[in-house]
Formats: sequence, C-alpha cells, structure tokens
Amino acid sequence: MSRRQTDMPAHAIIIMIIAVAMLVGMNTLVKLIGPDYHAFQVAFLRNLVAAIVLTPFIMKEGGLAALRTRRPGLHLLRSISGLTGVCCFFYAVQRLSVGEVMVISQAVPLFVTALAVPVLAEKVGWRRWSAVGLGFAGVVLALGPVSQVTMAALIAVAGTALWSITILTVRMLGATESPATTTFYYMVFGTIVGGLIQPWVWRTPGIETWALFAAAGFLGAFAQLLIAHALKVGEASIVSPFNYTAIIWGIAIDLAIWGVLPTFWTIAGAAVITLAGLYIFRREAVVQQG
Repeated sequence: MSRRQTDMPAHAIIIMIIAVAMLVGMNTLVKLIGPDYHAFQVAFLRNLVAAIVLTPFIMKEGGLAALRTRRPGLHLLRSISGLTGVCCFFYAVQRLSVGEVMVISQAVPLFVTALAVPVLAEKVGWRRWSAVGLGFAGVVLALGPVSQVTMAALIAVAGTALWSITILTVRMLGATESPATTTFYYMVFGTIVGGLIQPWVWRTPGIETWALFAAAGFLGAFAQLLIAHALKVGEASIVSPFNYTAIIWGIAIDLAIWGVLPTFWTIAGAAVITLAGLYIFRREAVVQQG
C-alpha cells in the first residue's frame, strides 16, 4: 500500500469534520437571523446563494452534458423533501439550542435504515433493527419529559424524517445520475419552489441580516462540496460517522455564544443515538463486505 493511500482516510476524516463544523456554523447563523424571518425565506435565500456559489463548480465538473436527466420526477421529490426538511430544521434551530437540534438530526441514519426496507427493498437484519429501536429510544430521551416536549422539537424530528427521504432519493438517483446533476437540480428546484412561496412569507432584511443570509449560503454550499470530496477520497463507513461531531460543535457553540449548557436529557439522548448510529454504520460495512 502506498503512502498516499495510507494518508487518504485521515485526509477524508479531517475534511468531513470541517464540513460538519461549517454546517453547524450555518445553523448558528440561522439562529442569529432569528424567528422573525420565516424558515421558508431563510431556506430560499440559503439555496439561492448556494446555487450561485456551486454552479461554477458543477459546470467545471461535468458541463452541460452532466445536467441531462431522465428522472425529473425523482429530482423534484428529492428537492421538495430536502427543502421541507431544511425548513423544519431552520424553524427548530430558531427556537431551540443548536445542540438540541444537532442531536435530533443525528437520527437520520435510523430513519434511512427503517425506510430503506419498503422504499429500496433492502434487507435489514435483527441487529440493525435493534439498533434502530435503540436509536429511536434515544430520540425520545433527547426530547425530554412529555410535559416539556415543544412543537419546535417535534418539527425537528419531522425534519429528520424528511431529510432521510432526501438521502434515499439520492441513493436511487445515484444509479443513473452524477453527483453534479443531483446537486444542480436540488439547488435549482429548491430555489424555484422556495421562490414561489416568498410572496406569503417575505420580509425585507436589513444590511446586517443580508450578510448573515449570504454567509449561511456560502457555508452551506462549501460544506456540500467538502462532504462530497470526503466521501470520494474516503470510505463512507469510515467517514460518515464523523457526522456525529455536529453534536460537539453544537454544544460548544451554545456555550460560547449563548452560555447554554445541554440538559441531562439532551446528553443522554445524544449518547444513545450516537451509539446506535455508529453500530448501524459498522454493521452496514460488514454486510457490504459479505
């Protein structure tokens, strides 16, 4: 094995950690923008900026030929589920701590594993089903006592489920579409659909808020590029688990900016969700290796 091959996993892991930190930073900016701006407006402007930033990279990678598709319906489904899921996360992060939302969002692999059975006809053994059940118990823990569960927390769970649908559609598109095509249509459809909603939710931002919107779009765009690169140069089973560093970043930001410490329920839920998710990643790698 060459030295370059040996260095690849570490290189990919570092890139993934940076990308996750950028995504948490984007959510932090959304929280700073605040609930006075509708989540659909925040998502629309984020997508618009990201589309502008990503288009040159996409065109450089594949050009116009990469944009040909025979599956516009699936692209549209991916875009709608992705846009709605992002709006749910933005709504939640505007009202909850960043750490709380990051913990709940880490349940995405659990939903993906559960939905892959009816949607992709994948076979999931009892070990992974047990991990899914344990992970969902962790989500319930993270939500806290029933009397303290808020609408924002439930919407974050809904966003997690919607985002898992997005990931499944990306898997389906991956059989025939390039990453450039998938990313381009997500940005375009997401911007168009979001734009159609703006007459009902638009509020003109001030100069400082425009800057926050632009920064959120830049962070979101470059995070996607880095994640795609990390998964390209490193194995998914090794790189993907570092998504869980989002919990650490979120808690650190809450403490640094707002002086907020996570509750016992958030910590307990995070531990259970992380353990379940890591087991699922590990088990899937074993199954793929035969």
